[in-house]
Amino acid sequence: MPKSKAILIDITKCIGCLSCEAACKQLHGFSQDPEPKLSPTAFTIVEEHGDRYVRRMCMNCQDPACASACLVGALKKTELGPVTYESSKCIGCRYCLVACPFNVPRYQWSKLAPFVTKCDMCYARQAKGQSPACVEACPVQASIVGWRDEILEEAQRRILSDTKYEKHIYGSEEVGGTSVFYISDVPFEKLGFTKVESQPMPVLTANALGDIPTVVTVGGGLLAGLYWITNRRKLVALAEAAESARSGKGKDPHHD
Repeated sequence: MPKSKAILIDITKCIGCLSCEAACKQLHGFSQDPEPKLSPTAFTIVEEHGDRYVRRMCMNCQDPACASACLVGALKKTELGPVTYESSKCIGCRYCLVACPFNVPRYQWSKLAPFVTKCDMCYARQAKGQSPACVEACPVQASIVGWRDEILEEAQRRILSDTKYEKHIYGSEEVGGTSVFYISDVPFEKLGFTKVESQPMPVLTANALGDIPTVVTVGGGLLAGLYWITNRRKLVALAEAAESARSGKGKDPHHD
């Protein structure tokens, strides 16, 4: 099996400087205004929990529920580790938002042609041998990146060699494992972490759908129709906006 990358976030080291947030926003051309929650313009954020800081981002699951729920393959798990998103395939069904056990994907509700947004662990940068922008920006190495098996070993080494750590690596078992691990000296439930099943979510979905194979047959026709309607709506909205702009420019301001 190909080796994949992973990120380790050590909550005991985070100083809440928000350098990771700023680096991510700069990379994607977003406003530098801090945001309290993940959003279409904030792919990673830092939460305060008492005197601890917790960075949130997409967990980039090993067996992602979002990709499993995507009807058209817009979301895909890569061999390198990140779960990527191809906007040209997206039909706007938003099933991925519902499927994600960590409530990560966001939708651009305010745009005429909206897309789903989320962190992809800087896939393009990693494909070129670079670190994710958020990891590179951390001044205290609260976040590190490397090959998944080596990062997992490092997390295990830390929690076994220092009694301050909770004896669990969040992300090592959750939903079948993820590409982002957390270690902490505070119980994870006190830091707002979601308690999820250890079984991969797509397995649970497949079991639920196993008794209704006709969904696949009927869904093909519905999917084709939904794809056409969704894209037609986008084109109409864009055309109307363009026509409105042209009309506004050509209007005589002195004419009633």
